[in-house]
Amino acid sequence: MSASESTPLLTTNGHVTTQHKPTIWRRIIALVKAEGEPSWFESYKFLMTSWFNVLLVLVPLAFLADALEWSSTLRFAFSFFAIIPLAKLLGDATEQMSMSLGQTLAGLLNATFGNAVEIIVGLTALLQGQIRIVQTSMLGSILSNLLLVLGCSFLAGGIKYNESEFQVTAAQTNASLMTLACITLVIPAAYHSARTISTDGIPKVITNLVKDPRLTDMDEQGQTGLLIISRGTALLLLGVYVAYLFFQLKTHADLFKPKPKRRPDVESPGDVSALEEEEVADMSVVAAGVGLLVITVITSFVADILVGSIEEFADRYSIPKPFIGLILLPFVANAAEHVTSVWMAMKDKMELTIGVCVGSSIQLATFVVPLLVTVGWISGHELTLYFDNFETVAFFVSVLLVNLLIQDGKSNYMEGLMLITLYLVIALACACPPSIHSLGSR
Repeated sequence: MSASESTPLLTTNGHVTTQHKPTIWRRIIALVKAEGEPSWFESYKFLMTSWFNVLLVLVPLAFLADALEWSSTLRFAFSFFAIIPLAKLLGDATEQMSMSLGQTLAGLLNATFGNAVEIIVGLTALLQGQIRIVQTSMLGSILSNLLLVLGCSFLAGGIKYNESEFQVTAAQTNASLMTLACITLVIPAAYHSARTISTDGIPKVITNLVKDPRLTDMDEQGQTGLLIISRGTALLLLGVYVAYLFFQLKTHADLFKPKPKRRPDVESPGDVSALEEEEVADMSVVAAGVGLLVITVITSFVADILVGSIEEFADRYSIPKPFIGLILLPFVANAAEHVTSVWMAMKDKMELTIGVCVGSSIQLATFVVPLLVTVGWISGHELTLYFDNFETVAFFVSVLLVNLLIQDGKSNYMEGLMLITLYLVIALACACPPSIHSLGSR
């Protein structure tokens, strides 16, 4: 039978016409693009609409610098700034794919690719044995989302609107989960302090920010106990995150749905058209999936170049590694989220802003970090949930401040300034020489 075979069809007026069956080529197209979806050309044209993509020229330059073994400065700079457009493309493709899927699949997709850059950088650093880079970059991403991104969003929204409102129950649920994740990081630090011994055999339980010259590492039994605590906690946090997804997407989905906003140009309260129109995907599902796969692979290679050049770059310019991990890398990885969150806040979509900032931090603290600990367990890398005293305190006070500010379900520009100020104080402390505090002491 021919691919273009036709079938006789009797119409209502008695005339006979023919109905052409779809060709093999059209059947193939139907498999990769559903009816009504944008074409592949239109899909990828959408991905190239951001000015961030100008920096994509740095991707081949990063590969070239690594292949020709150029200086660490060029390798670090090219790969550092090349991550920015790749993160933006990952976010766009994930968002477009989520629009075409159900809530459950969209939630799982966001859990996997929402922090794809952080996962890629973390896995790359872990497999290279850069444990401190893994820890500082993960914690830095959480602090960046909670303080810098959320602070700038509150500030931008507060400048345009006197006060913005958001769902209190959902925000408090997110904040409570972040508090749980914070506590799980405090416990390994407390255990480490209790089991750390000095050269004279006296237990050290005082958490000094200044390193005691007599202080040595834990004994072998203490190290084993720290690994057991970290790996067991990681598995528990992964279980909590799965329960959180079920809570958010299934049993209590109504708590996380933003209230519909009325367009400012329509004043009629009874007019249904006054409600904002639902967003429509600009990419087909298959095109977005292929784009996600390709961009993820490219990002993994760029991240490998970036992580491989960090140590040489930091030593050459005397930059503390904690500053690179806590401040610089998260700033690049969260650049796209930063712009999206601020833009949503200026459109008075504060629920989406909270979801981007706090939700992303929850993914990192209860999914990405435990995932990396589990991968390190499997691959033989002793990654733990123990963070230095400075990092633990910084995380604790950040979660505390965010909890205090979002508990009333309202935001203004002054609250944004508070969050940004705390982030700048932490960045200033990270920029100090490592001998000032315990960052990078291990």
